[in-house]
Amino acid sequence: MPHITFIHGIANKPPAEALLDSWRAVFSDGGLDLAASAVTTSMVYWADVVYAEPLGAGAAFESVAESLGTVADDEALAWVKDLPPEERHVAEALIRRFELDREPPGGDRKAVPGPRQGEEDGYAFEAIPLPWFIKARVMKRLLKDVHHYLFNASFSPRADENYEVRTHIRERFVDQLIEDRANADGPHIVLAHSMGTVISYDCLKNVERCPPVDGYVTVGSPLGISEIHDNFDPSYARHDAFPSERLEGEWINVYDRLDPVAFDARLANDYQRGGKHVITDERVSNGGRWRHSSEKYYRQQAVHDHLVRLLDLG
Repeated sequence: MPHITFIHGIANKPPAEALLDSWRAVFSDGGLDLAASAVTTSMVYWADVVYAEPLGAGAAFESVAESLGTVADDEALAWVKDLPPEERHVAEALIRRFELDREPPGGDRKAVPGPRQGEEDGYAFEAIPLPWFIKARVMKRLLKDVHHYLFNASFSPRADENYEVRTHIRERFVDQLIEDRANADGPHIVLAHSMGTVISYDCLKNVERCPPVDGYVTVGSPLGISEIHDNFDPSYARHDAFPSERLEGEWINVYDRLDPVAFDARLANDYQRGGKHVITDERVSNGGRWRHSSEKYYRQQAVHDHLVRLLDLG
């Protein structure tokens, strides 16, 4: 049977099995019943490496207003000052890029971004702007997760537990892929959301014992941000950044240009194979204020169509 290995993104999550069940239900509700199509699934779960306890299984973890919009969930940036110079330089560059060092432009809402050069698809007028204080909290969370992973920070989410973040999450991802590869009887693909795209790409490109996969789908990815891809270890080279040794098929990247985490949304230019653009970048519109929702991406017909093809569902 074909298999999908999921990996989640930023912010805390419900327990692994509850999260996986919710995603399978989202696909089914959107018209792609994975179980009925004999597609098996698994989850690479890493929230417990950086959060003390999971959200309740019924928590509205995809709702900005409920899961990221409270005072208790705001991330202070004081930790950046205590970093070693090289790490502090990268963190401060991300703070500037995300505009976390500025007053909210235009009051309490972030202005809708204008189209980048070469983009004339008219998206600028479809947005319901995300309140700035919520966007800032999202990007602070991304900043911390990215730093702890890229620089392999030592972190203790609970008493008597300590992890080297990147080392431990790499092991989880690779171990899951080894298990899934052994059990899959058909195409095996990785579907990654948000910070999960950073982790999965890093493993596919840089971890020698990581097994190959047949296809790769990234949604809401921050991989285009230079402060992220320039700090992979081993070092990143744009012309040969495609994970050719362990990705035997296509890389599909799906993005919403109003997703604040997909900050530099198109990846084909940054992850070339032999100097050529080979990634398929596909823009969708998730609607509403919170464009980063995995559930909104997983309801997109474009995502379903790519999965049907990559999984050879006919």
